[in-house]
Amino acid sequence: MFGSAIIVFRETLEAALIIGIIAAATHQVPGRNRWLAAGLLAGLAGAITVAAATGAIAEMASGLGQELFNAAILGIAVLMLAWHNIWMSAHGKELASSARSTGHDIGEGKRECSVLFAIIALAVLREGSETALFLYGIATADGQGGHTTLMGGLLGLAAGTVVGWALYAGLLRIPLRWFFSATSVLVLLLAAGMASQAARFLIQADMVPSLAEPMWDSSALLPPDSALGILLHGLAGYDARPAGMQIIFYAVAFITIAIGMKLTNRKSSTN
Repeated sequence: MFGSAIIVFRETLEAALIIGIIAAATHQVPGRNRWLAAGLLAGLAGAITVAAATGAIAEMASGLGQELFNAAILGIAVLMLAWHNIWMSAHGKELASSARSTGHDIGEGKRECSVLFAIIALAVLREGSETALFLYGIATADGQGGHTTLMGGLLGLAAGTVVGWALYAGLLRIPLRWFFSATSVLVLLLAAGMASQAARFLIQADMVPSLAEPMWDSSALLPPDSALGILLHGLAGYDARPAGMQIIFYAVAFITIAIGMKLTNRKSSTN
């Protein structure tokens, strides 16, 4: 639940910021609300289609190498989360600046209002599609039903919408980098946890060795079904009885993404 809330909050906030920047820059353009609404609806329709396709593929794979399918989904989710964190570290400001520039061009009549539709639709489609894959990956990693994941997603959606609207309305003066710095760390932990769970599925499918199982047993110290254990599992992939290969996958994913974020941050700060 916590992982899905964080992912959806982050994705919703990014989409809300793009929409807010465009809306603020075009507030005097006649009929812009219709274009914004149409773009939002089109993007949501596309995201729902992607979500439905993911569910259909999962159902078709049921019983046919389910462990391998789950590992593949988690692997794709880890790669996308890694790319997302690293790319946003370097291009977040550039993305916001581009949206603001486009909004001003539309407001001054230099570009057609139909561009509003395209930008909003693509932003919502991109964030919504990523969210659908990430939520499926989180549900797979947690081994929980869709109800818990859905509740966390709805909580993240509500929080992201409220924060995005508050920033657009000028009610919040908190620097955006604080939001994205905090969520970047949480997304990093989520990605590493998903990598660990992918290793668990590969072990179950006899595709990789376990390399000692378990490496330790912390269930007496921190039971996985306790409130703190559930929280840490959702946020950082806590496993009370991990195999050695899970530790390797977790460490490689964490270190690789962290180094990528640091290098892109350093590069963007020198430009």
